[in-house]
Amino acid sequence: MSPFDTDIIRAKIAIIQDNLKALEPIKEMSRDEYLRDLYKRKATERLLQELIEAAIDINTQMVVGSGYAPPDDYYQSFIRAGELGFFSPSLAEKLAPSAGLRNRLVHEYDRIDHSIILKAVTMAEELYPEYVEEISAILSRQA
Repeated sequence: MSPFDTDIIRAKIAIIQDNLKALEPIKEMSRDEYLRDLYKRKATERLLQELIEAAIDINTQMVVGSGYAPPDDYYQSFIRAGELGFFSPSLAEKLAPSAGLRNRLVHEYDRIDHSIILKAVTMAEELYPEYVEEISAILSRQA
């Protein structure tokens, strides 16, 4: 039996993959097209939020499920999971700032900068498939 709930983690991976697929058309849009379409902007924000939250849930599930204390915050969930070898520490360093984007999206601390959102879509498309691959490899070894 694995130290963490692989069914929960697989369900969260599916969310990440589904949201990445849904974000694909956004990266093809020009900034002006994006800015003119309120529904695509709001959908993009929500898809990014869900994707990041799913990763945070995976990180926490794996860290705590392996017998370690919960991470102090969402940013640290990436760092700690990377330190424990669930994915590479360099990937953890690149993904951890997405926790801050998640907080801005959820709490609307300030007006959303659409340039940041568009850059986050590109980042998600580049980095989160690697994240999914590394987490999936861990799950395969657990099976």
